[in-house]
Amino acid sequence: MVKDRASLVLQSIQLQGSGAKISVATKSDLVLRDLDLIKTFPNARVSWSVNTLDESFREDTDNAVSIERRLAAMKIFHDAGVRTTCFISPVFPGIADIKAIIGRAKDNCNLIWLENLNLRGTFEPQIMEYITKKYPRLVPLCREIYMRGDNGYWQRLDEEMREYAKQIGLDYITNDDTVRRPFDAPPVIVNYFYHSRIKKSAKKG
Repeated sequence: MVKDRASLVLQSIQLQGSGAKISVATKSDLVLRDLDLIKTFPNARVSWSVNTLDESFREDTDNAVSIERRLAAMKIFHDAGVRTTCFISPVFPGIADIKAIIGRAKDNCNLIWLENLNLRGTFEPQIMEYITKKYPRLVPLCREIYMRGDNGYWQRLDEEMREYAKQIGLDYITNDDTVRRPFDAPPVIVNYFYHSRIKKSAKKG
């Protein structure tokens, strides 16, 4: 995965004609500068992290460009024939309006990824402090999830998203983004809510 522009340009030049896949993950619209270069790779994919439509929440948790600029860049790439992904991550319990985000992005992307908020190390007290201050009603839910290890919320959300996908005519799968569809086909929703648990199991094996 190429993350910075200098590396992208250099490696793209080196890989021209090799059939290599380029995958760019970003929270910015600066990648628009490299649209002409990226679209020369037939298997290129660009993904944008969009976990809210609320710019106030985004400003609290994210120093990158606005959500509107990300969605606009996604549309430009998709209109140019480049495969795009809307990465709805991290999903903050009780805060993220996943359905609204999908509604905004589904006509301009080929994949929609869902990944839950995972709290580790010093990150956990910081997030809990933020939630206590800004969303006190969610403190019991977050304690249930992150302190007691209860996956009930993610299971319920999984079922809700599966039903929602069915209602709007989108395929919904778990932990597998290898499904390939024609470019103009509706996007596939990929649920990664249980991805961290699978990785832990793999390490134990």
